[in-house]
Amino acid sequence: MIAEIGQYALILALVLALVQTVLPAWGARTGDATLMSVATPVAYILFLFVGSAFAALVALYLTSDFSVVNVVDNSHSRMPTIYKITSTWGNHEGSMLLWVLVLALFGALVALFGGNLPERLKANVLAVQGSIAVAFLLFILFTSNPFLRIVPPPAEGADLNPVLQDPGLAIHPPLLYLGYVGLSISFAFAMAALMEGRIDAAWARWVRPWTLAAWVFLTLGIAMGSYWAYYELGWGGWWFWDPVENASLMPWLSATALLHSAVVMEKRDALKVWTVLLAILSFSLSLIGTFLVRSGVLTSVHAFATDPARGVFILVILSVFVGGGLALFALRAGELKQGGLFAPVSREGALVLNNLFLTAATAAVFVGTLYPLALEAVTGDKITVGPPFFNLTFGGLMLPLVFAMPFGPLLAWKRGDLPGVAQRLMVAAGIAVVAAVVTAAAEDRGPVLAPVVLGIAVFVMLGALTDLAERAGVGRVSARVNLRRIVGLPRSAFGTALAHFGIGVCLIGIVCESSWSLEKIAAMRVGETITIGAHDLTLTRMENRTGPNFHARVAVFGIREGGVSQGEVVSGKRLFTARQMATTESGIRTFGFSQLYVAIGDETPDGQVSVRMTWKPLVTLIWLGTVVMAMGGLLSLADRRLRVGAPKPARRRVSPVPAE
Repeated sequence: MIAEIGQYALILALVLALVQTVLPAWGARTGDATLMSVATPVAYILFLFVGSAFAALVALYLTSDFSVVNVVDNSHSRMPTIYKITSTWGNHEGSMLLWVLVLALFGALVALFGGNLPERLKANVLAVQGSIAVAFLLFILFTSNPFLRIVPPPAEGADLNPVLQDPGLAIHPPLLYLGYVGLSISFAFAMAALMEGRIDAAWARWVRPWTLAAWVFLTLGIAMGSYWAYYELGWGGWWFWDPVENASLMPWLSATALLHSAVVMEKRDALKVWTVLLAILSFSLSLIGTFLVRSGVLTSVHAFATDPARGVFILVILSVFVGGGLALFALRAGELKQGGLFAPVSREGALVLNNLFLTAATAAVFVGTLYPLALEAVTGDKITVGPPFFNLTFGGLMLPLVFAMPFGPLLAWKRGDLPGVAQRLMVAAGIAVVAAVVTAAAEDRGPVLAPVVLGIAVFVMLGALTDLAERAGVGRVSARVNLRRIVGLPRSAFGTALAHFGIGVCLIGIVCESSWSLEKIAAMRVGETITIGAHDLTLTRMENRTGPNFHARVAVFGIREGGVSQGEVVSGKRLFTARQMATTESGIRTFGFSQLYVAIGDETPDGQVSVRMTWKPLVTLIWLGTVVMAMGGLLSLADRRLRVGAPKPARRRVSPVPAE
């Protein structure tokens, strides 16, 4: 009965999505306020019905209802409860339902917080959002229905993929989808504005909070996925340039460019055409990512679907929305009037430079990801575009951008003083040079440019602090005035500085882990010791352990540094009984911001076990930096000037006409 309730909820959601698509759009076109007002309650009810369908699927997993195909394929009665819940979206059908749930959530949020939006714009935004819901609800009902029954039902399920039986699955996909799908609001705003033919600074003010919220979630989702792969897959890497990883990186880069472009549009009423195009492209790249994961064109640890029919359906959706969006943009772009002019050396110019580098980096990742697929489809030849290509092209584009980052916030609007800004950054630059020289002297191995990149990272961090110091007038006014100015700064100023500071922190982690890691691989017996860096690892014992649905063989290592015990680290191999599939469970011990990473291989009959040990200096700064970036985004989002919607203009007071 629960499955049928979920099925009916999806069908009713489809009907509601059709209503949300047609009636408000028709009302906006004809000026019918009644039809336009339908959008808000329908958006709420659509979210309610999609949420009901999702809740039904969760209930089926919690009760281990093996009369439903989706539960049979992805669950087991002995799985821990947390993994029964995460199994809901740990498969293709369930993850697509989560996709639509997030889509409906954002539509409901626009309906809730969009009270200050012009009535016509709000109606068109929700209509576009409804049309996307229609497309994906059709996709679910016709190709990916999670509520299909199986007769007769088996006694037990096949279990969830063991790689996905991890707490990271409870966090990573929801965060990633909140970012991926959240960009649909930016797309809807762009399409609504193009349909109305009116795009101005107020539009930029409306679209920025939604884009910023999606950017924050996407940042955290990518970071969580990186850390999950780092500790769960047993490889010890945090980024592999996997095509599906790239599929999430591309919309993040585009959304970052959109955020900066929208600032110029809001402040100077400029870059209208470019900002609208970025809003369309950001969600388009999210749809391309969905196509890559769901179409079956990729073989990846991240990919779900292998059914080409589903890929064709998503390709049609992709063509309709991306093609339709770009076609409408082409028709309307010529009607958009450009705003104020500015000098190349100005804050606007710095933001334009930011956009150029970010879009070029996006294009490089796009080509490197899709070119092998296109070549195989056309010629049948298979090639691999790996890390060397991406490191050279992406790194070569992003490094100059990162170096220029501290200059932008210090430049004045319209016309800036570059020598003056450089002078204000001299202290930051001097400390960065010292950091690079000290690092080069201390480390006699690794890439030659690694200390230089580390110096740039320090420059970015201190540059962010310099911006705040300049705003507070440090060195020019009294400490009391400094404090008063700091307290009076808008939250967006702190948010920008924090996000830029986080980029520097992340870059330090990347440089140190990539350049100065130590690795040893050895065959060990119980009692033997291996030294890596300053640490001695002794294999103290091998033991068997049993979990709710797996058996494990683990190796316990004692860690000593300078003869002093530093605790233990445990690594193991798990065999999941239902699928008869083995996984490697890495052992990680954290020392400050650095980590000791241990992974074992198979055990030989004579008692030896292969062990791979890696010392990863400052590796945790990679994820700490991304969290700091996200915190900066949240702080900016909390700024009263960036609340969803623009303030309503005050009503003009009419003076009473004196009686004659």
